[in-house]
Amino acid sequence: MEPTRRIKIFDTTLRDGEQTPGVCLEAGEKFEIAQMLAKLRVDVIEAGFPVASPGDFTAVAQIAAGIRGVGVAALARANQKDIDIAWQALKTAESPRIHTFLATSDIHLQYKLKMSREQALETATEAVRYAKKFCSDVEFSAEDASRSDWDYLAEVYSAVIAAGATVINVPDTVGYSTPDEFGSLIRYLAERLPGGADISVHCHNDLGMAVANSLAAIVNGAGQVETTINGLGERAGNAAMEELVMALLTRREHYRACTSVETRHIYRASKLVSTLTGVTVQPNKAVVGENAFAHESGIHQHGVLSNRITYEIMNPETIGISRSNIVLGKHSGRHAFEERLKQLGYDLSPEAINLLFVKFKELADRKKTVFDKDIEALVADKPEIRPEWYRLAFHQVLSGSQTVPTATVRLDTSGESLEEAACGDGPVDAVFKAIEKAIGFTVNLKDYNIRAVTSGEDALGEATVWIERDGKTFSGRGLSTDVVEASARAFISAVNKMLAVCGHPSSGTYDAPGRLSPQPY
Repeated sequence: MEPTRRIKIFDTTLRDGEQTPGVCLEAGEKFEIAQMLAKLRVDVIEAGFPVASPGDFTAVAQIAAGIRGVGVAALARANQKDIDIAWQALKTAESPRIHTFLATSDIHLQYKLKMSREQALETATEAVRYAKKFCSDVEFSAEDASRSDWDYLAEVYSAVIAAGATVINVPDTVGYSTPDEFGSLIRYLAERLPGGADISVHCHNDLGMAVANSLAAIVNGAGQVETTINGLGERAGNAAMEELVMALLTRREHYRACTSVETRHIYRASKLVSTLTGVTVQPNKAVVGENAFAHESGIHQHGVLSNRITYEIMNPETIGISRSNIVLGKHSGRHAFEERLKQLGYDLSPEAINLLFVKFKELADRKKTVFDKDIEALVADKPEIRPEWYRLAFHQVLSGSQTVPTATVRLDTSGESLEEAACGDGPVDAVFKAIEKAIGFTVNLKDYNIRAVTSGEDALGEATVWIERDGKTFSGRGLSTDVVEASARAFISAVNKMLAVCGHPSSGTYDAPGRLSPQPY
């Protein structure tokens, strides 16, 4: 029997994952995800692209300074300016890595970079050599590697290894490759490249084969895989970390490979990333989807009740999904609530538990039974960590088949309360319009989603709102058994996020004489 190889997980949720359309994470939110990735024990966290924006630089610097026990990487194009800025952000990291890249396919060289092969080879080599002056761990990616000439690709990788690269990354940048083809490319490179550098892969999911391509790469010699939580990323996303890790664990006798990931944190990581990004996980998503361990067919139910292995190839507890039978309600005490939090995998301070218990009691007064998913939603619905310009104090809606939907809202600010009313096409639209009148400027609503956290007529509703300003998208989330209230809270949350980044408009669309722009709390 072949010995088991350990595959390194390079998580790029905070860099490539944040490039998902509509996702805009703040530095504090990125740090929270980084803390979860450290708990998962991924090998490297790619914290961002520091040259892209001051916010990205700040996030990378905070993660580098505050996260220990895991490598921290920053992306840089193959030029000195990018590398200098990446190092400035990374320099306090316990295990820093500069990740530099340059395209190598003739398509990119001709149409994007306007470079010859010789120029690209020299540029890549010089970039790695320069990065090596700051950092012993340097990764080089050949963008669009899967559509590059194999011989030229091997030439570039050999040159950057000689210049000091410790990892060479082979991206399937546009998700074009197939498992057989990509596996053959990795085997070709493994047989031709000099030693001294790990072979990494970064697969996109445009044809739905990112995880399959990554697994094929492992079989053929790759020692690192670049992934994202929930498969987030540009276009159709990246290889999903949870799918790759659980494939290696569940089929370890086939792949003879493993990772150091603490799988019991996978479910919580998925929920956290979904909450902070506003990107809902599809119900039939592998491993972490709502239906991943659900059985509706009578034949399946009978089999699972007889023995779960008839239809379940993974144990839900392995990824952190509890099967406790404890039912909580308004008569449940703090001890039972705290014990349930521990069973769900939450390690919270006494102060945080006290605050959550108050929210739990408020919810229990509004619904008969509080389910695990309700508790998970309460934990995710933590108090705002960013400055808040507005808070919802009151709302009232009048609606019906013979009535024009009308909403009244009162918002608290740092200096006053603002109360306005408005009509709309429906109760939610009326609330949004009333909020716009109260804050004194229009908001470009990009998307809106409402879903039930649990089932039943008293289900907890979770609303997500996306708004847009200056080319940036901001998401807000609201929670309540009243879907209109949840929607209003989500709208205000998104507005507060937008104001934290873009500032308050100097003048509004609505006539509000004498109204001063509020200051954050």
